[in-house]
Amino acid sequence: MDEQQGSLVLELELAVAAPRGQVFRLLTDPDVLVKWWGPEGFTTPEASLDPRPGGSYRLTMQPPDGEAFHLAGEFVDVDPPRHLEYTFRWEEPVPDDRETVVSLSLEPVDGGTQVVLTQRGFATEERLELHRNGWTESFRKLAAVLRAAT
Repeated sequence: MDEQQGSLVLELELAVAAPRGQVFRLLTDPDVLVKWWGPEGFTTPEASLDPRPGGSYRLTMQPPDGEAFHLAGEFVDVDPPRHLEYTFRWEEPVPDDRETVVSLSLEPVDGGTQVVLTQRGFATEERLELHRNGWTESFRKLAAVLRAAT
């Protein structure tokens, strides 16, 4: 493995017109997380989360066509409503998948919350871009759930 493998970092931001507490709940409550998690066309039929340091989570993702697959990990840092950090690993990985670490910071801004996502530890640009697309589409769905709640 060369020095660059596993060092790629994804960074995204999302501004939403909702208070941090409400946004944090959408990130940690399985009953509402299933409403927005995953790229367009995907559903999340099962979600189990224990959002506390050392707690685990597991999500079942169902693509529009094909078999369901799973991701899981452990919560590293949980600081409601400011910060959430957890490991992210596919249970059915492809050869270029590595366990990554997701960090979500929620900052109050005028009119709502700025969500700052960092996911680090990717082995390839291809896997990073796959996650960028998935998070971008998931964030669109998250914003729509928040708009519908107001």
